[in-house]
Amino acid sequence: MLVVVDYGMGNLRSVAKALEHVGGSPRVSSDPALIQRARQLVVPGVGAGPQAMAELRARQLIQPILGHIAQDKPYLGICLGLQLLFERTDEGEGSACLSVLRGTVRRFAASAHLKIPQIGWNRVTRTPQAQACPLLTDIPDGSFFYFVHSYYAEPAAPDVAATTTLYGQPFVSAIWRGNLLATQFHPEKSQRVGLQLLQNFVTRCQ
Repeated sequence: MLVVVDYGMGNLRSVAKALEHVGGSPRVSSDPALIQRARQLVVPGVGAGPQAMAELRARQLIQPILGHIAQDKPYLGICLGLQLLFERTDEGEGSACLSVLRGTVRRFAASAHLKIPQIGWNRVTRTPQAQACPLLTDIPDGSFFYFVHSYYAEPAAPDVAATTTLYGQPFVSAIWRGNLLATQFHPEKSQRVGLQLLQNFVTRCQ
């Protein structure tokens, strides 16, 4: 069973439609019991990290998500779904996150030549340790994906980075550790390569 987690943040319909397009049968749900039974979990999200954590807590979804990851069942985070995996976000007044991975979510440094948030297409480069990442199968290195974000994850362990992207500075744009996968970019908005990535998750991450 493929479940898209509904915690009140993000365009769930776009994600679900994209997953259906590549052959998945997603169920969009905020039911902790259903999320706990899921075989594959997709956690999307757009907005502020502290608010997202508050919504997950209020809906009693933190433990089902952590339990899913602890069992090494396939997890795909999108945008906030990546950032929430880390220990802490600097967004707002700061907030603790899920602490699945060590590291902090930082804001891009202000610059006269850099628009924040980053909105639009940017190049994604595969890291040497991610050549066999199942999420990236049949996706040419250097492909462009669509981003909308002001914050980025700064992992304490660089070996979790599956891809990097340059926006004023290099940052980690996707992570991979076993069945734990997440992207800072939006595959559901990234046309052909985005659909390929989602198809890879549906068919290759079991």
